[in-house]
Amino acid sequence: MFENFKVPSELRPSDPRFGVGPSLIPIEAVENLAKSGAKFLGTSHRKDPIKNLVKEVQDGLRTYFNLPSDYEVVLGNGGATFLWDMMGLGLVEKSSLHYICGEFSDKWYRAHKLIPWITAKEVKVEFGEGINPKEEPGFDFICCTLNETSTGVQLSNIPKLKDPNTLMAVDATSGAGQIPADFSNIDIYYFSPQKVFASDGGFYVAFMSAKAIARAKKIQEDKTRYIPEVMKWSNAIENSRNNQTYNTPAIATIFLLNEQIKLMNKLGEAKVTELAKKKAQLMYGWAESKSYLSPFVKNPEFRSQAVVCIDVDEKYKVDDLIKVLRAQGVAVDIDGYRKLGRNQFRIALFHNVSYENLEKLTKIISLAIESEK
Repeated sequence: MFENFKVPSELRPSDPRFGVGPSLIPIEAVENLAKSGAKFLGTSHRKDPIKNLVKEVQDGLRTYFNLPSDYEVVLGNGGATFLWDMMGLGLVEKSSLHYICGEFSDKWYRAHKLIPWITAKEVKVEFGEGINPKEEPGFDFICCTLNETSTGVQLSNIPKLKDPNTLMAVDATSGAGQIPADFSNIDIYYFSPQKVFASDGGFYVAFMSAKAIARAKKIQEDKTRYIPEVMKWSNAIENSRNNQTYNTPAIATIFLLNEQIKLMNKLGEAKVTELAKKKAQLMYGWAESKSYLSPFVKNPEFRSQAVVCIDVDEKYKVDDLIKVLRAQGVAVDIDGYRKLGRNQFRIALFHNVSYENLEKLTKIISLAIESEK
C-alpha cells in the first residue's frame, strides 16, 4: 500500500521533522553552538561560562512564564522518569493521588506505587478521554499531567488546593511553553527540554513553590528515609541556587535550551500560545473534514494544542504510509504512540513546527490516502 505514491515537489515541507520528541531543533541553534567554539564545550560546569549560561536559562524561564517571586527554578540531569522516583522519594510524605489519561501519567503512578511507604491511588480514564484533577482528603501529593504525550489529552483545569499540607504537582513535559498554567495553583511544575523547548533529553527543569521547597527539606530531615544522593532535592536546589547542576550536565543541551528560550521570549508566552492554538485548529479541522480521519480525543475541551493524535480508517495502513513518507524525506516520526497500538498519526504542534509545514503535511497525507481509494 502507498508504494507508488510520490510527494509532489510543491508540497515538500521546508523541514520534515514533525515528531513529538526529540523535537525539531532549529539548525540555526546548532550553528550557534558551533560558533561558540571553546567557550562552553569542554568547560567545567562549576566555572563562570557555564554558570552564567545556566543563570541565563533560569532568568529566561522566569521571564517567559512570569513566575511568582518565591518560586525557584531547579535544574538537573535526568528526565521525567527520573523525577517520578525523585518526587516519590523526596516530596511525598505518605500518599499520592494520580490522575491518569495515558501511558506517561500511568508510569508516574506505577513509580510511586513501587515505593513501600507510599500509598498511591489512581483515578483513571480510558486513553483518549480527558480528566481534570480534584482534591481528595488523605493525600499529601496530587499528580496530574498538563499534556499527556501519548494521547494528546490536555488538562482544562487545575484546582486551587484547600489543604495547606497538600502539594499539587504537574507534569508539563510536552505542554510547557504553549499551554498556559496558573502557578498560584501549582507547587511543582516540571518538564524535559526535548519538546516545546527544542533541546535534547536527559535533563529536567522544575519550578518549585516555597511550600514544595519546605516539604523537600522536611522529608530530608527524616533520617529513617533513604534517598540516594543523586535524588536528594536539597542537592538539586542548592546547586540550582548557584546556577549549577549537582552532577555534570551535557552543556550542549543547556545551550540549545537557552537558544529556544531566547527565541520564544522574543514573542512571549501569549503569542506562542496563540500560534499553537492556530495550528491545533488547522489539524483538528482537517481531521474532522475527512471521512477517513477522526481526532483521537473526541471531546474538544481536552484536545491538546501541543500534540495531536489522529485516527485513520483501518483500510489505510498508517505504518505503510509513514515508511513511504520517511523514505522520501518529507515526514519524520509521525507514528502513533507504540503502546496504544492504534492506526493513527501523532504529530507535534511545537513552536518550531510551522503552520505552513503542517498544512503541507495534511495535504500530503490526504493526497496519499485518496490516491488509494
